[in-house]
Amino acid sequence: MSHVYEERATMIAAGELQSFVPFGREHCKNHPNAVNLQLRQLQPASELWSSDGAAGLVGSLQEVTLQERDKERWQLRKGTAPDDVEYDEELYVAGNMVIWSRGSKNQASCVYKAFTVDSPVQQALWCNFTVPQAKKDVKDVVEQTVCIVQSTCVNVHSMSGKDFISPLPFQVSALWPTKFGLLLERKNITVDGHMSPIREPLPTLFSMLHPLDEIAPVVCKSTGLFETRLQYVSDSALRVVFTCLKPSIIMTYDTQQCTHTVWNLRKVTSEEQNTVLKFPDQSGPAHTPNAAPSFLSTHLRNVNRLDSPASPLHCHALHNQSRIPASPALHSRVHSPSISNMAALSRAHSPGIAVPSFSGNQRFNMSCHTPSSRGHSILASPNSTLNDTLLPEMEPILPDLCIEQLWTETSAISREKGCQASKVFITSDLCENRYLCFLVESHQQLRCVKFLESNETSQLIFATVSTIAAKDAAPLEDIHTMLVLEANGSLVLYTGVTRVSKVFVPGLLSPTFSVPNQPPILSTPLENISTPARATVQHMSRLEEVGMPSPVLEMRSSLQHNESSWLEESPFQQTAPRIQTLRDPVCNRVTLELSSGSMLRITIPEVATSELVKRCLQAIRFILPKDTAMKVLVKWYNSYNAPGGPSMHLEWNLFVTCLMTMMGYNTERLTWTRNLHFEVPLSPVIAAKKARPADTGSDEDWLYLRCSDYHWQVSMRPAVSVQGLEMLFPPAGVDDQESALGLESSALLFPHIPLLFYVLHLLYEDLKLDELQRSGARALVGLLQQLARDLQLEDFIDLYWRDFPSFIKTFKEACVIDQAQMELMTWPVFLNGEAPCVFNWISRCLRGQDVAPFPYLPGICERTKLLVLSYALYVVGDEDACSTNMLKYLCRLSAGQKKNASDPFLRRQSSVKPISSSGCLAEKLVLWLTSAGFTLKDLETVPFGVALPIRDAIYQCREHPCSDWSEEVCALIGRQDLTRQAHKVTLANRKSTVGLNVMLEPPVSSEADEEEDGMTDLHPEVTALIWSQDLRVQEVRRLLQSSRPVRVNVPHLPEISDHEYIEEKENKLLQLCQRTMSLPVGRGLFTLFSYHPVPTEPLPVPKLNLTGRAPPRNTMVDLNSGNIDVPPNMTSWPSFHNGVAAGLKIAPASQVESAWIAYNKPKSAELANEYAGFLMALGLNGHLTKLATLNIHDYLTKGHEMTSIGLLLGVSAAKLGTMDMSITRLLSIHIPALLPPTSTELDVPHSVQVAAVVGIGLVYQGTGHRHNAEVLLAEIGRPPGPEMEYCTDRESYSLAAGLALGMVCLGHGSNLIGMSDLNVPEQLYQYMVGGHRRTHAGINREKHKSPSYQIKEGDTINVDVTCPGATLALAMIYLKTNNRSVADWLKAPDTMFLLDFIKPEFLLLRTLARCLIMWDEIFPNADWVTSNVPQIIQENIGNQDQTPVSEDLNMETLVQAHDYIIAGGCLAVGFRFAGSANSDAFDCLYKFAKNFMQCLTTSTATVTGQYNLQTCLSMVLLAVSMVMSGSGNLKVLQLCRFLHKRTFGEMNYGFHMAHHMALGLLFLGGGRYTLSTSNSAIAALLCALYPHFPAHSTDNRYHLQALRHLAVLAAEPRLLVPVDVDSLKPCYALLDVTYKETQWYEETTVELMAPTMLPELHLLKRIKVKGPRYWELNIDISKGTQHLQSILSRDGVLYVKLRAGQLPYKDDPQGWKSLLAPNLNNRSAEVRTFKPEAISTFTSDAALVSFAEHFCRASENMKHRQETVALLSAILYECVTQENPEMLPTYISIEQAVRTLERADLSETFSLWQLKLVLELCESRLARALLLSSEFLPIMKSSADRALDHWLCDNSNVLKEYLRRQTMNGDTDVNMLACFLVYHSIPSLKNMLASDLEGCSSFPELLLKSSQLGVPIRALLRLSPLLLQNHDSGV
Repeated sequence: MSHVYEERATMIAAGELQSFVPFGREHCKNHPNAVNLQLRQLQPASELWSSDGAAGLVGSLQEVTLQERDKERWQLRKGTAPDDVEYDEELYVAGNMVIWSRGSKNQASCVYKAFTVDSPVQQALWCNFTVPQAKKDVKDVVEQTVCIVQSTCVNVHSMSGKDFISPLPFQVSALWPTKFGLLLERKNITVDGHMSPIREPLPTLFSMLHPLDEIAPVVCKSTGLFETRLQYVSDSALRVVFTCLKPSIIMTYDTQQCTHTVWNLRKVTSEEQNTVLKFPDQSGPAHTPNAAPSFLSTHLRNVNRLDSPASPLHCHALHNQSRIPASPALHSRVHSPSISNMAALSRAHSPGIAVPSFSGNQRFNMSCHTPSSRGHSILASPNSTLNDTLLPEMEPILPDLCIEQLWTETSAISREKGCQASKVFITSDLCENRYLCFLVESHQQLRCVKFLESNETSQLIFATVSTIAAKDAAPLEDIHTMLVLEANGSLVLYTGVTRVSKVFVPGLLSPTFSVPNQPPILSTPLENISTPARATVQHMSRLEEVGMPSPVLEMRSSLQHNESSWLEESPFQQTAPRIQTLRDPVCNRVTLELSSGSMLRITIPEVATSELVKRCLQAIRFILPKDTAMKVLVKWYNSYNAPGGPSMHLEWNLFVTCLMTMMGYNTERLTWTRNLHFEVPLSPVIAAKKARPADTGSDEDWLYLRCSDYHWQVSMRPAVSVQGLEMLFPPAGVDDQESALGLESSALLFPHIPLLFYVLHLLYEDLKLDELQRSGARALVGLLQQLARDLQLEDFIDLYWRDFPSFIKTFKEACVIDQAQMELMTWPVFLNGEAPCVFNWISRCLRGQDVAPFPYLPGICERTKLLVLSYALYVVGDEDACSTNMLKYLCRLSAGQKKNASDPFLRRQSSVKPISSSGCLAEKLVLWLTSAGFTLKDLETVPFGVALPIRDAIYQCREHPCSDWSEEVCALIGRQDLTRQAHKVTLANRKSTVGLNVMLEPPVSSEADEEEDGMTDLHPEVTALIWSQDLRVQEVRRLLQSSRPVRVNVPHLPEISDHEYIEEKENKLLQLCQRTMSLPVGRGLFTLFSYHPVPTEPLPVPKLNLTGRAPPRNTMVDLNSGNIDVPPNMTSWPSFHNGVAAGLKIAPASQVESAWIAYNKPKSAELANEYAGFLMALGLNGHLTKLATLNIHDYLTKGHEMTSIGLLLGVSAAKLGTMDMSITRLLSIHIPALLPPTSTELDVPHSVQVAAVVGIGLVYQGTGHRHNAEVLLAEIGRPPGPEMEYCTDRESYSLAAGLALGMVCLGHGSNLIGMSDLNVPEQLYQYMVGGHRRTHAGINREKHKSPSYQIKEGDTINVDVTCPGATLALAMIYLKTNNRSVADWLKAPDTMFLLDFIKPEFLLLRTLARCLIMWDEIFPNADWVTSNVPQIIQENIGNQDQTPVSEDLNMETLVQAHDYIIAGGCLAVGFRFAGSANSDAFDCLYKFAKNFMQCLTTSTATVTGQYNLQTCLSMVLLAVSMVMSGSGNLKVLQLCRFLHKRTFGEMNYGFHMAHHMALGLLFLGGGRYTLSTSNSAIAALLCALYPHFPAHSTDNRYHLQALRHLAVLAAEPRLLVPVDVDSLKPCYALLDVTYKETQWYEETTVELMAPTMLPELHLLKRIKVKGPRYWELNIDISKGTQHLQSILSRDGVLYVKLRAGQLPYKDDPQGWKSLLAPNLNNRSAEVRTFKPEAISTFTSDAALVSFAEHFCRASENMKHRQETVALLSAILYECVTQENPEMLPTYISIEQAVRTLERADLSETFSLWQLKLVLELCESRLARALLLSSEFLPIMKSSADRALDHWLCDNSNVLKEYLRRQTMNGDTDVNMLACFLVYHSIPSLKNMLASDLEGCSSFPELLLKSSQLGVPIRALLRLSPLLLQNHDSGV
């Protein structure tokens, strides 16, 4: 019986048996396909109805033919959901179907995705593809996919919903998932040798890194003896048997060598790529035709050597090296009959083409798959050389991956055929060694190769090989073990190569049980767990052990023979099903396939379930040598999981017993451990002794109850008197065998007891720092105190007693360990010091004493490390505590047992830096805690006293946070506003919550009209805050709407006939339509970026309504009646603008796809212009880059002029300044000057050429690109050609070339690199003032030879054409350079003669250009503006009334020049102060605008001319709206409205356009955008605001109308909108905006009420949200503007959080209604009446509201507890008003600690420690920590002091006895003594005795000695009477 017992002792039971049926099989049954129909026919009716579906199915499956059954396959893997719920994922394949399902233990499986494909599925697998990101710092996106392999393609379906189909260029035998993507193995199609000459082998292994990437061959790097070689993997004998993602390795099997090889799989380096592609034929001197035999002979030589008796390793390497070919070139197998001449020949002919590469399928397979076509393969005819056939299609495929040889099986192990591994996996053992295991079924062997990751590189080092006899095996990752099926059918659990135990599966007969003569395996009880030591020895000399089987095998061979022979004869064989294979291991579950065909899923139990045991095991494993640790773990595993093992809560008792037994304790003898046995028998031996009938009771049962865990818990409660505990132990057991309480020194762990004690003590200290693990600490202390007693460590016993006084004093027994035994133990150095107590350490920190480094176990005591370093950082004030000075505060315990004194870190004791300001320490602490993964949830588990400094730091950071902290930091400091900010949310994405109040606005008109005016999408809740007093936004909408008919009001005079009246009405309507047609330009600016389109709906475009209604009868007036002449194409440009306006509503952050853009294409042709505008708008907001090139090509080939213009400008704007080559090509086709002179002349419409030229300027903006600059410079002065070319609208082309040139060289000034020979400035000056035309140089001179037949210009420059472009080009090139010499060229002429020569309009341009160059000299006042007017004009205009004007002065010229120069100056001020809302600039410009208005309405208009005055007024109006851009200024709005109403006189289409652009700029983007003054923005504005507006709607002569929209490129979001984080509604908040110092003003701070427009960011230093209503928030811009820019670009949402008791500004503008306004004094009676109802106004926290509800309301049954209610109310009020509600639990804990102390029923001193730490914190240097109210703590402190002093008065003798180390009599109340010692920080006894306090004679001496010990003064005052009294009485 005994040996069976032994076997049982090392047997564990598998749990959770379930019969297993792949879920996919059930699911597939419902699929109507052939296989299922066949299945159903085969199933007998009875089985169809049988209750057990699985059995029925198995039966039917057996009847189905084998092929059918083969078709089903499945695999399982572990999946984790976001909330860390584990489940199994199953991928099931049958026929054409793949079913991906998920299910877990507690949730039924369900289909996740199911796929059906066209042809049978060859394989299905999961694979992760990485999509590399363009940006460096962004993590690569991992696409999780399932790949379904068919014969011709792979379908890839990603979890994110993308589907790809990758065609396969060759037949694939298998696909393998790897870290980088898929690995494809080519099928090797063998044919008979004689059918075709042997050709060069092609690569057999390919990789695909992404479904869209090309399939590329894999390179192989193998190391031979003399060299490393690089070549494609083209060996057909190499089979992949395994791939692994982490580490990234693959394993191959060589069918010829019969060896397995492990390779490292990595990305190929560029050098390797080059090597493989350039020199693929390094295999030998094979360049000449006769080289072939030499190669062959070397080959044969190698073969001979292989058979020689030299060391097999060498041969193997050599052989390998010669056989894997150097390239897919010359290669022959050892047994090949002949070597192809063909190959040698091809080499000779073309040494360059050694990597043949073919297009399409030919790239991979030289011949087709069928043998019949073999004869016609390209390489078949021996005389055709590679040269002829393959040259045209050369383009090698770059390899992506490389495999590098790591380890090869020694070939001597097995040279037999067919020993390919059938299963390979990686497993790790309990001590974290890792093994690569492969199962060779033919040998029934599992070979395990141990491997380690080396330190320096990420290389893997492979060590020893061990073999285990096995029929099958499966790894169990979660529990670091593997399950092995032995040949006799028994299941054995191994960890690594160490045998753990057999696995007993209930319901299956274990074959070993019934063997009659089975020899006992190993007899000693301890050894029954480890394998012979031989297995773990590293066999470095692998060559010597060739003939010897692995030690494990040898060991068990006799046994195995017995078992197997018995099984063969056994009659049982038919009845009991046997396990055949193991499959689908996931976590710790595995499926057993039985011989009966059914499957069982079993769970192998975990190593430990309770957190405490797990951590103890971790600590043990950390400190012990690996082999010892392994034995301990195995022993524990066996005893824990024995069949019928313990229940959960008994696990700890079992662990203690098991551990102490291994240490050599006889747990039977120790009373407290004996009681643990009653709860669970440890081993069969003890169990047998204990076994007795259950019905008879005994005393021990009672004892068991009294010593149970439950009883301890009860005894801790004051309900049971503590004194009686002594009597519980039956004295007999102890007295008889007093001597026998020793330890067994031969026990496994005996030598390591001190070590284990120490690590478990450190674990105990760590558990004390976690509120949730306190019970664990108490469980552990029982074990620790026993060890401490036996090791005679007084310090530790004292420490445990102080922690758990009433618990520890129940333990009395100690085991005697004699001196000799003591010396057998390894005593670590660190046990000699003081007992480490973490609370004590923290307390010393707080008192400012020196602290020694605190020991910790890396990876186990992380909480200790975190808190110790937090204190070092924040309390000690050492900034480097968490980085360089870590070792000053922590001493790492290494498993080497000795502290390494020579450690350089330990020696470097840098002095503590002077304590820096606590503010930055708090920030450092919070940032460091977050980086360590510490969250608020963790903080709640830290004891309240320890947590207080962290809470203090958090509170400080909450007051003054940094704006750019990460989301986690903000969450930790409790600032939801910042957490939200770190999350990226725009207003539009939250439309659902915010957009609800759109209809709260006063309705303007009926809804139907409102929908279609195209202006509904502004954010009303924001605009209502910005302009809360009036309805100006409504007014702007009214002015800019173009979708309703206009009112045509013409008085019907009696003398006019009806017909004439109708005509007059229509003429009036035509006049009004000029205005209507110009509105969209302004509307586009007004609604800029305000809408997020719905991808399924087309963009709504408002109609352009050109009809009218005539009052009083509201009759329709229409232009199409034919009564008057309407210009043709009148509406084509206005509808283009309308399309732009609609498109500009789309915000840049929207999701716009190429398909959606095409989807918006209108069906009807008349809307084509609108669509053209829409395309341009998409370019301006950056979405056009998403349009597919194909579509762009499509649109351009249509030849629709407007579409081409919109598209070219849009694409260029989207690619602003990128020099994008593809766009450049696109533009060049439309610009004859950029095409080669010989190219065919394309007929490109003129306006498209203009757009293309500006496009070049945009794409090359600021790049200074020489070639483009040269061409554009020439194009400014392009002469008119012969025929009709270039004769009309020349001005706009010249201007465009000038603008483009300016943009290309934007702001470069004189630093134009490499363009000095072009003389750009001089040439431009000539274009500006005129002169002789230079001869055309360059490629286009042919075109300009013959003069034009239309225009006679001669050889002088036509200044009227070239001047504007040249002037603006100069302005842009020298923009802001303050280059005076160039600026002087642009001065207005100061003589009448010269003034007559220049158009007054050009004076405006010159003045503007000059001012833009002298940027820093622009001042916002009227004097500066007039200073631009030359002397002669100023003198004569001012006094024309007094003095007669001299004859030679032309007054008209002077007045016009004056007005235009003034307008130019005003425009310059507008540019300089664009978007700044500068009040000086506004006043100045407004004054000039008023002047011009007056001139328009008075008689002087005749001198200047209406048209000129109107032009000047428009420009000044634009200037003033640029300055006030986005601000919606009322005065400017009034001006615009006044001009809107003027539709008579000179008011044409162009002026209306100018006025409405001004209106649009004034309300840019609905007040969310304003203009920038960057160079790029100024260039865009110059294009858009060119001061010559079109005369009518088809006029593009001087300036292309489409360019007006480029103003959008100057817009930038600068509106800051505070949003309340709780209600998510925009609100008001006060901001302090600080400007940087500049040359014009000091650093200044202004107070703004947000939402507000910010100034340009580069002018700012910081922005601060001010209190007291909202939490403060600083955004420091001096560090960088990215953070603020990202806030502004996301609708400017800045989250703010209202402070407690405050009301928002909207509800309470003055702040009088605030709840804190009547300042409540804590002592006033009002506190007591703090109504719970009032709390909801302070806080929205549900927990606090319910606290008020339940604890602060005096209910009926709490009448007698009024005091408590009042206290709780006061505490709550304090917490809420001070805004630290998280302090509420701390307040209550302190109060409870003091209460229990007063009642003297503290059975553990834990809460007292915390109270003491709180008090020490408040006395320390952190006294400013006002987290706790100032009155509360002193009261609590005095209560505690009073309680302890009372006790001291009554029990001073107890303290005396303690100090003298006298034994206390059993009944004394030691609890209070412990409390006293803890509270007063009295050092441990050992230290007090050492310093001989009792020997002091006077108080000063006592003071001196005790200060060295660190005894606080207040404690000393209480002790001194006792200590000095001894002296006085002469003891």
